[in-house]
Amino acid sequence: MRILGIDPGYALMGYGIIDKKGNRFSVCDYGSISTEAGAPMPHRLKFLYASLMDIIAEWQPQEAAIEELFYNTNAKTVINVGQARGVAVLACVNSGVEISEYTPLQIKQALTGYGRAEKKQVQQMVKALLSLEKVPKPDDTADALAVAVCHANSSPSACGMAACIERALEAEKKHSGSKRAKSAAGGNFRIIRG
Repeated sequence: MRILGIDPGYALMGYGIIDKKGNRFSVCDYGSISTEAGAPMPHRLKFLYASLMDIIAEWQPQEAAIEELFYNTNAKTVINVGQARGVAVLACVNSGVEISEYTPLQIKQALTGYGRAEKKQVQQMVKALLSLEKVPKPDDTADALAVAVCHANSSPSACGMAACIERALEAEKKHSGSKRAKSAAGGNFRIIRG
């Protein structure tokens, strides 16, 4: 099964494509799509959409996984990330790729067994599970690969989704109050390959 993982963002959108055969993973491609700070939002969204369409056409993933948004105190940021997320969903749907959505808690739970794990722990698991020499940079890229691995381990074909969600919710009840890492980037419009 080939999976596209997406970490949505409008300044930097991470993507990661993995293959899963049995219990083994192999990495096909990963990177991030960068849009120019200060450029009009419609142009940024158009570039994100076109870039994802090209990536999907090149790698032909069978399924996609995207991180759900969590509330941020900056309403403008949430709205802009939501628009970028919508563009990513649209690219997948228009390409005929089935999409699953995961919360940050579910992703951390699937990779580390702990829904409140620190970002560095998740990144180290991405590196280990995918047999990479180093943690992918920028963070959005590692996050996209984490979403893909989460889907590979959590999809209904891999285990019962209800059981995975239940475990994540139980972990959330036990541990509350941890920090959530934020990532930000800017620069010219470009795709950064891993």
